[in-house]
Amino acid sequence: MSKRVLIITYYWPPSGGSGVQRWLKFAKYLPESGWEPVIFTPENPDFDLRDETLLDEVSPHLEVIKFPIWEPYQLLNKIRGKKKTHPGRVLEQKEQGWIEKAAIWLRANLIIPDPRVFWVKPSVKFLMDLVKSGQFQAIITTGPPHSMHLIGRDLKRKTGISWLADFRDPWSQWEFLDKLPMQAIVRKRHSDLEKTVLKEADVITTISPTFQKDLKKIVPRKIELLTNGFDPSDIPEGFKPVKKKPRQLNLVYSGIIDSIRNPMPLLKAMKEEFKPRKENVSFTFVGRVSDSVQEQIAADSWLKQHVHLVGYVSHEEVFGFYEKADALVLILTNTKNAQGNIPGKLFEYLATGIPVIALGDPNGDSSDILEKCGAEKVISHHNHVEIQVRLRKLFEGEDKASNSTRINEYSRNNLSLQLAKLLDANSLS
Repeated sequence: MSKRVLIITYYWPPSGGSGVQRWLKFAKYLPESGWEPVIFTPENPDFDLRDETLLDEVSPHLEVIKFPIWEPYQLLNKIRGKKKTHPGRVLEQKEQGWIEKAAIWLRANLIIPDPRVFWVKPSVKFLMDLVKSGQFQAIITTGPPHSMHLIGRDLKRKTGISWLADFRDPWSQWEFLDKLPMQAIVRKRHSDLEKTVLKEADVITTISPTFQKDLKKIVPRKIELLTNGFDPSDIPEGFKPVKKKPRQLNLVYSGIIDSIRNPMPLLKAMKEEFKPRKENVSFTFVGRVSDSVQEQIAADSWLKQHVHLVGYVSHEEVFGFYEKADALVLILTNTKNAQGNIPGKLFEYLATGIPVIALGDPNGDSSDILEKCGAEKVISHHNHVEIQVRLRKLFEGEDKASNSTRINEYSRNNLSLQLAKLLDANSLS
């Protein structure tokens, strides 16, 4: 008989983007290891990216409990008289009116740990009877938003149920908080709340070795490494990348370009390397690109001609762009959390067998995984010459692809087996 685990997550289909993929895939494969997942998620979340096709991945046998949430951004949108605006975009705006500035200050100093905190008490009250009735042998919370962990903490305190807290990003040391006009006393409040979660959860998981070490420094205890990965079933039947044609290069980037992911060093190197010879090169962005980068591309006649902005497409459609790529581009963050930055798409890139060119920290965790899987290591954003050298190698067809046998370690089914073992060892069954 399967054991049941309650997974508390803000992001769930039809939400798009990387935040939803991790627990969508765990929910898919956990039943193979004797755990029946039950999802608890907001009924009316305020998310920016939608991917309706992800609903097809939700098993009809999976129980999904949806509970209403109130978020202050809903009020902000009414005051501004605008449609939904993702908070990240408000921060990226060059010109912010007094309403936006006030909203950012209030978010930074009065709404702790994040705008979803108003969901905590109602959710705990709603879930108490379900948890007390013995329906679940464990609960899982995943953040950000880190207020999800406060739901798990309070349920743990009230019922004693086994609790796993999953950190997809840091909390008190998260680079996103550095962008906010936050007072020191508020930062300490974040740190204090984080410590209660790190001390009281039965199991702590995180996505990278660097984040694992950072969390251990905050509270000296065992932190489990549970990386992101790729789902072999996502790769369409008959998927076959095009054979590299001589004297041309088609680069493809999939994902979000925002204020902490800067593709301009690569674009500038590409222009310097290929413009003088008038060579056949292109760069396709699949996903949301920040206004700042779009403006820089539009202001340069050569980039405007060679860079294509597709916009957001479904996860299923992304593979059509992969097939046409000579190399896949990974733009990692260039911030204090950069070493631990391992995007989920890194594993999917490697699984395609297409060469990868990555910009970020050469000593970071993503670079280690690329080398482990036989691909080229990460190049520093500031190493202009090496970026040009790599682009030339890709153009000439001399760059190496990944080792498919090593990447299989990061399949979603293998990772779900690791998660099931953690639940087995710590559940109250």
